[in-house]
Amino acid sequence: MKKLSEDLAAHLASGTTTLCWCWRLTRKDGVAFGFTDHDLALHFAGVSFEPQTGLIPSELRASSGLAVDAQEAEGVLSSHRISESDIFAGLWDNARVEVWRVNWQNTEERVLMRRGSIGQIRRGKTAFVAEVRSMAHVLEQSVGRTFQNACDAALGDSRCKVNLETSQFQATGTVTSLIGDHGFVVSGMDAFAADWFALGLLTWQSGGNKGRQVEISRHEFTSGVTIVTLLEAPVQPIKVGDTFQIKAGCDKLWQTCLEKFSNGDNYRGFPHIPGNDTLIRYAANSRGHKGAPL
Repeated sequence: MKKLSEDLAAHLASGTTTLCWCWRLTRKDGVAFGFTDHDLALHFAGVSFEPQTGLIPSELRASSGLAVDAQEAEGVLSSHRISESDIFAGLWDNARVEVWRVNWQNTEERVLMRRGSIGQIRRGKTAFVAEVRSMAHVLEQSVGRTFQNACDAALGDSRCKVNLETSQFQATGTVTSLIGDHGFVVSGMDAFAADWFALGLLTWQSGGNKGRQVEISRHEFTSGVTIVTLLEAPVQPIKVGDTFQIKAGCDKLWQTCLEKFSNGDNYRGFPHIPGNDTLIRYAANSRGHKGAPL
């Protein structure tokens, strides 16, 4: 049940209302945006709510159970504050959402209808549709560790402890020619063997993608030519002359941790855990089941 202020309750009881919807979105970089379906800009809680652009909501649903309530918000890329490149770069992923019901004649008369976060975003050439999930979706997320063969630490974090800032595990390079929209030939990395940077991270230091990080799919070195292929095309087209910093990657396997990083003491997987073939193995005289350790 929503708790209304006395003024808002009186306004609703008057029989003639001047209500509108307002959405406050806070991206993961901390920048807050406001949108409203009213035809004039509104201001409250330190945010300016832009009229008629940005978001068009679907019906608002709320249930009493633990199921995830979802609402969709459709938007046209006409607001200068919502750009396709920011959506594509993931700045709006999991953004915090507040949905308000507001008296546009007096914005002090308002009630918070729901909180949630941005889920899946479907993009088109001129519009996008964003899923607004209720807070119940947090209950569906896994908490804690799982027993698995591969390491579950992020390379270089406090659990892994590999120092990626050394010259052994990082390099800088320059794009010299392009191969499609997310592959390119580079200079400055000839000292590294093939696959050394596969599954690592590349940070653009110049060009249209400056400051953005992308994952590396492949790192090839043949006949003195180094080729880097990204997992997906960056937001802005790659251009010859763009510079970057690149850091080594890890496939999370025990052998890689030992041979590439000499970091077996900090391996966070369980390389000797029995696999499915062991669990479903059945007894047979020919297999020599004598009770010895596997």
